[in-house]
Amino acid sequence: MNKLLKIGLLVVGCSVGPLVHAQTTQVLQDPDAEFKSAKELYQKEQFSLAYPVFKKIYSNGIGKTNLPMSVQLEAEYYYIICGLQLNDETAEPMAVAFSELEHDVPHVQMMNYHLAEYYYRTKNLGKAQEYYQQANIANLSNSEIANMKFHQGYAYFSMQQFDKAKPLFNAIRQLPKDPNYVDANYYYGFIVFSEKNYSQALECFRIAQQSPAYQNIVPFYIAEIYYFNGERDKALEYGEQMLSKPGQYYDLQLRQLVGHILFEKKQYARALPYLEQYVSKKDKVRREDLYELSYCYYEAGNWPKSIDGFKQLGGGEDSLAQNSMYLLGDAYLKTNDKPNARNAFLFCASNNSNAVQKEVSQFNYAKLSYDLGYMDAALKGFRSFLTDHPQSKFSQEAKELLVSTLANTSNYKDALSLYESLTGQSENTVKLYPRLLYGRSVELINDQQITKADELLTRIIQSPYNNQQLPYTYFWKGEIAYRKGDPDAAIGFLSNYLRNPLVNGEVNPTNARYSLAYSELKTENYEAARGHFEQVAGSYVSSASSAIEQDAYLRAADCYFMTRNYKQALRMYEQVLSQRLPGADYALLQKAVIAGASSKNTEKVGLLQSLERQFPGSAYTAEANMEIANTYMADENFQAALAPLKLVLDNNKATSLHPQAYLKMGIAYFNLDKNAESLEQFKKLVAYYPNTQESSDAVEYIRSIFVANQKPGDFVAFMRQQGKPVTYNEEDSLTFRSAMMRYDAKDVAGAKAGFADYLSKFPDGRYNIEVNYFTAELYIAAKDYNKALPYYTAVAAKGQSQYAERSLLQAARIYYFDLKDYASAEKYFTQLKELARQQENKLEAMRGLLRCQFKAQKWKEAAPNAQELLQEKGIATDDRMMANMVVAKNHQLNNEPDLALAAYKQVVAAGKSEWSAEAQYRSAEILFAENKLPEAEKGAFEVIKKLGSYEYWVAKSYILLGDIYTKEKDWFNAEATFKSIVENATITELKTEAQQKLIQVQQEKNKVNKVEQP
Repeated sequence: MNKLLKIGLLVVGCSVGPLVHAQTTQVLQDPDAEFKSAKELYQKEQFSLAYPVFKKIYSNGIGKTNLPMSVQLEAEYYYIICGLQLNDETAEPMAVAFSELEHDVPHVQMMNYHLAEYYYRTKNLGKAQEYYQQANIANLSNSEIANMKFHQGYAYFSMQQFDKAKPLFNAIRQLPKDPNYVDANYYYGFIVFSEKNYSQALECFRIAQQSPAYQNIVPFYIAEIYYFNGERDKALEYGEQMLSKPGQYYDLQLRQLVGHILFEKKQYARALPYLEQYVSKKDKVRREDLYELSYCYYEAGNWPKSIDGFKQLGGGEDSLAQNSMYLLGDAYLKTNDKPNARNAFLFCASNNSNAVQKEVSQFNYAKLSYDLGYMDAALKGFRSFLTDHPQSKFSQEAKELLVSTLANTSNYKDALSLYESLTGQSENTVKLYPRLLYGRSVELINDQQITKADELLTRIIQSPYNNQQLPYTYFWKGEIAYRKGDPDAAIGFLSNYLRNPLVNGEVNPTNARYSLAYSELKTENYEAARGHFEQVAGSYVSSASSAIEQDAYLRAADCYFMTRNYKQALRMYEQVLSQRLPGADYALLQKAVIAGASSKNTEKVGLLQSLERQFPGSAYTAEANMEIANTYMADENFQAALAPLKLVLDNNKATSLHPQAYLKMGIAYFNLDKNAESLEQFKKLVAYYPNTQESSDAVEYIRSIFVANQKPGDFVAFMRQQGKPVTYNEEDSLTFRSAMMRYDAKDVAGAKAGFADYLSKFPDGRYNIEVNYFTAELYIAAKDYNKALPYYTAVAAKGQSQYAERSLLQAARIYYFDLKDYASAEKYFTQLKELARQQENKLEAMRGLLRCQFKAQKWKEAAPNAQELLQEKGIATDDRMMANMVVAKNHQLNNEPDLALAAYKQVVAAGKSEWSAEAQYRSAEILFAENKLPEAEKGAFEVIKKLGSYEYWVAKSYILLGDIYTKEKDWFNAEATFKSIVENATITELKTEAQQKLIQVQQEKNKVNKVEQP
């Protein structure tokens, strides 16, 4: 058995050996046999089998020397082609090199084709096109030609070169047996569809629809073609049929089309679900789609959803935007949301696309503004409406509403301006005129524009139908006259008021009598003044009495004192003193003066000495010490007088008394035969206060002392040193007396000439102050304030004198009221506040100083003065408003919001004025900064609704509202608010600010709404 096996194996071995040998010999004898074998595999498209053989031939060079050159070229060619067919990236550079270096044109062109196909498969379409163009169809089979055309067409299509792709696809789409037949029809159909060749596109898409690859893609295009061809019913039927089949590639777009067709057919209920699903599943949609969906909601009465859609369509200038806003306004009205309806109609009214909608929206905007209390906007809205649409069917209603607005508005500034612009006013409108004049005049009074207010009040007196406003007019005319320093006119007007005293806030009999009493006091009619003061104060005063009543009681006592009814005056002073009421220190001083008048000097001195103990820090301490000194000197107790006089001089707050103190101390020393000490006091007096009467009075004492010391030459030198040479004193005196005689005789021209002569001869003369003062008074009497000013300032520049207080007051008034030079006015009000001895002048100085600092926005510097003014008795409402305003601004500046809010609240509570408008705005501004948005919004609306006369603060409040809505991401209302400012504001800086904010809001809105941006 084993032997047989071995033999068999041997036989087999013998059989195989010659065969292998024969095969090797055959290859050696036929070098291209392996090449032929590989080529055969290639032709069978078995590239993966052919590739290693070609690679072996090309790389290892087996038998290469025996291969003809043509075969070697073919071997390289097929090797590269196989690599390309197998997407071997190493074949690409060899193919490129082959194409560039070989000269066998057919092989090169074929290589270009296969290289293009390689690039096509690897999606390098640009390169593919480059090599397709270098191939030649002469060397390609029909299938390769068709394949190349389709691939070329697809490459052009992908690069959106449709004009080049179209003929290539067209060639293939006509070859039903071509493997790319369906694809070519789809792409060709798409191209002619874009060219609006709908019939050819439909033919192609129907072919493509037969393929599973396209059966869920082309229905949308087919439906669109029906629609574009005007076959809406067919498009609708086909679209709904296709949507009933799941898996549509363009499902949302098809729903959009079906919904749109139903919308056009006004079948809104059927359109709604299609449009709703389309819009809900898209991040961004066209404005038209959102409009159609919103309108379907509107027709269905689904107001919230219609509102949500329509409000995203505002801000445009076309008819779609206008109609959206018109319907939005109506939808808001259906939900009784008037504020948002108003804003929607504002957008609509700003659009010119539809004249009827614009007209109705203008009217609705004005009417809703009126209903909501935005009287400033209502006034402008009705005025604009009547100008633009004088023949409108709404014009009569607009006019009636305008009359109602004028009757009920607090916007007197615009109301008055509008009234005066109307022609042919009805009687009812004319009856409103005094009311408008009065309202505006009160605003001007609160804003310290009293001259303009006075002019309006005069017009009330001259107007018909003024009975209701006339008493109030007399009151304010009297108040203004008093403030202007015309007590006689004040007495006349206030007396007229008291004949028919109606009451309205500040306008009341108490305030009228109080001002009337002070006016009588200024004219030195003490009996009349006393009567009015007593009517204000009553017969008894206590801590429960008002500040005005307490002050009036003291002034009544002063009137008794001035008429020498010391007994009654004393009784009243003692009542104030016993209850320690405000002014008790003054009452004690007056009680002491009465004791002195009754020759009770010991009692007088005792009372005066007790003043500082009972009232430490009293403003009357220096006066008390001066009275003590006067009493001692009257009793010739000169030694005792020295101590109180020294106390006066040590009191830095009593500089107005220092000239008297130096003079009397010098006299006291003189009478004590202490000439050296006396001369020292007189020298200080002349050096510190050279222009006072006391300084002039001291000259004789100085002369006596120098003469007594046998030093007349020193006296002459001293006088020369002080600018008062002895040689011309007599001429000085005569010239002054001559001019004064003309002044006293009311010879105005002669007095002016005499005073001018004096100043030219004696520019530093003894009577320089008097001459300057009386010259100023002459010009004031002639109401020539500008000419009076330099004379008053000359008196003020000399320092303390008996004329300094009034000169400072008049200079400050002229700078403030007439020249509007607030910096200079501040300077003189500041000096007056320090120097004034009369309380009313000090009060006016504080008021004037505060106003100057307010205008200069010196909040820090003004705050102490404001606090001091608030402590004063009987200050006017406007003083209280401004003082609180300053305090509030200072707190806000110091980042103390709670304190600022409290002070602003006081301003608002005091009444209507520009300050209260700003205070209300600032309060809202603080609340906004604290992120208290509802409270801030309410505060801003308070300005808009109740303080419409103040355009700047109304516009600022609207901007703040826009900021609030922006922070709340309420883009619709934010955009509407800023838009209203841009279109209606007249203040450039605020219009610019609003425009910038409007752009920002529109950008933010576009990021979040459903509308796609162009």
